[in-house]
Amino acid sequence: MSIRVAVLSALQDGLRVKVCSLPVGSKRWLDWRREIELLSDLAYYGLTTFSGYQTLGEEYVHMVQVDPTKHRVPSRARRSLFLLLHSFFPYLLEKVLVSLENELEGGGARQRQAASRSWSLEAWLRRGVQRVVGLLPEPQRRACLPAVSVLRQALTLLQRLHVALFYLSGSFYHLSKRAAAIRYLRVTGLQGHDSTIRSSYRLLGALSLLQLLITVSLQLNNYRKKQRARQEWQLHRNLSPQHTHIGGGPQGASCMLCLEERRHSTSTPCGHLFCWECITEWCNTKAECPLCREKFQPHRLVYLRNCS
Repeated sequence: MSIRVAVLSALQDGLRVKVCSLPVGSKRWLDWRREIELLSDLAYYGLTTFSGYQTLGEEYVHMVQVDPTKHRVPSRARRSLFLLLHSFFPYLLEKVLVSLENELEGGGARQRQAASRSWSLEAWLRRGVQRVVGLLPEPQRRACLPAVSVLRQALTLLQRLHVALFYLSGSFYHLSKRAAAIRYLRVTGLQGHDSTIRSSYRLLGALSLLQLLITVSLQLNNYRKKQRARQEWQLHRNLSPQHTHIGGGPQGASCMLCLEERRHSTSTPCGHLFCWECITEWCNTKAECPLCREKFQPHRLVYLRNCS
């Protein structure tokens, strides 16, 4: 049993190493990295958990998977649900969100040409996302782009919250196991130092929750700063156009984002000038200069009065 599981684990790691060492080029294997990881996970968990065997880690700590009754092993339907949620669903969700974000940003022209020539799952997802986004008017596209970014951040925070709860309660390390209601049952009895280990993990869980709260607070603070920037723009957008041309400044200065005459000039920390509305909208999705890609916080934008 242990030899079989060890061989499967070696095959899982060896598949990624051996395949990536073939003379095809590093860029090609970087493009297919997620697919290789998906296939290795499906092969490993398909030959262990789905087939009713222990994984290498489960056998090492003398634990078996059980259903909510704690008297039977999980049914094949539960094991199938776990396999799909643990391996395939994260891959599918990541591909959909990345394709959706690229399409909403308008950067999917090159990907559309590649997708039209290929028949991969990723290409099929891109074509579906393109059809859906093509039905949306421009205002709804602008509104959906920040929502996609927020959704990706929320999924990361949800995973961190779930891990912290695992440290506190000691059950359901993976969200996929919680969804499939698969628990663990220890075959051997409790040992004397188990209570000390559990106390250490509870402390780790409390620290993880504290770190998560700090992260959420910082993100909410950044959101409030962005909202304040929007309110300032609403306050200054109705300024008379002659305020931006006092002193005989050049009339042909243009914004590199909207490609129109710059209104209410705003400077980034690196010195590049944009319209106030253009650069604040840009910072809602990417906190960096559109030209030189220098990272900065939105509150460091400088609104320039009497400047064209």
